[in-house]
Amino acid sequence: MGQRPLEGIKVIEVSMWAFVPSCGAVLSDWGADVIKIEPPSGDPIRGLNMGGIAPGTGGFTFMYEIFNRGKRSVSMDLNVDGAVELLYKMVADADVFLVSLLPSARRKLKIEVDDIRAHNPNIIYAAGNGQGALGEEADKGGYDSISFWARSGIASAVTPNDAPYPLAMPGGAFGDGTSGAIFAGGIAAAIAQRERTGEAAIVDGSLLGTGMWALQPGIVGANLLGIDEMPKAGRTAMPNPLVNNYRTSDDRFVALCMLQGQRYWPGLCAAIGRDDLIEHPDYADDASRGANIEACIAELDATFATKPLAEWVQILAAQPGQWNVVQKAGELVRDPAALANGFVQDVDYGDGRSLTMVSTPVQFDRKPSPASPAHELGSDTDAIMAEIGLDEDAIINAKIAGILL
Repeated sequence: MGQRPLEGIKVIEVSMWAFVPSCGAVLSDWGADVIKIEPPSGDPIRGLNMGGIAPGTGGFTFMYEIFNRGKRSVSMDLNVDGAVELLYKMVADADVFLVSLLPSARRKLKIEVDDIRAHNPNIIYAAGNGQGALGEEADKGGYDSISFWARSGIASAVTPNDAPYPLAMPGGAFGDGTSGAIFAGGIAAAIAQRERTGEAAIVDGSLLGTGMWALQPGIVGANLLGIDEMPKAGRTAMPNPLVNNYRTSDDRFVALCMLQGQRYWPGLCAAIGRDDLIEHPDYADDASRGANIEACIAELDATFATKPLAEWVQILAAQPGQWNVVQKAGELVRDPAALANGFVQDVDYGDGRSLTMVSTPVQFDRKPSPASPAHELGSDTDAIMAEIGLDEDAIINAKIAGILL
């Protein structure tokens, strides 16, 4: 790939934690010059202990790195008199203003839409929210564990009815990264709209809205039936035994998703050595398998329990039905499809360190967008201040005043 699609686009980001920063990371991977404004103490995610991995482990604060890769860093205290005036200079020639602060904080700092557009009428104003930009809760904060996962209905939908508590998200920033990637797509659409029409949009993204989008079949289906939640399908609740997970002898799992059961039943049975099931009167067609679902699943359970995962991978590869391995997170860096497509990449920090990151999940010209290291806190402050016209004395004075780190 030659020029990345957003090269020449300048983004000023005032955000913290993971949702909106992950959006900025996508824009950076796509070629935008993303300038992140951080307070002197830094984005609080720099100090986050995630999953028992303390900041600095392996030479990285990995949660900060993955969501702030490629961005230039300015350390600026926007609460100090004179700081916002410098921010206005920065947005004067920018294409996008990306912000995660609550509306009340934006009003206090004078960085709401009208404030920013007074210095750049053509800028795209993009705000990330917990529950959305409108309504009584527009000024209520949100994190993905509560706004994306809990409130959206996802947590309840994936929790078994007999579980004592709702299931937690499968990992840190799970909803943030998803929401940020979708938000970045909206900003890219706004850039295209401005190119065509000359109109600069206000773009809003939210954790709740993205979570609802992800659960859309459940929300629409439940509303259609007039119930609060779609029935939770246990292993024997589905009428098709070929849409299920099966345990292997070494306690791994294979996931089958053969939606056209009748088409794939004979081939699967032959491949797994169960020719006796192909024309068995209890399992010979979709209707009979559905009517005898528990017994059918029990037959498949017993069969899959006889061999380890490695053998099943070879066996299932020889039949045409759709299946996959239930993988663990650490295995993805060795996944052959992930490697072939560049879904993971080693980001070189140039000092003997490298960090494996997941690539932005959209590719251009069938190549992954290259990620680059996050910058140290305030490492670009002087250079960017010079870009907006401050000389050395002015930069020093701003530091003395506490505006800049």
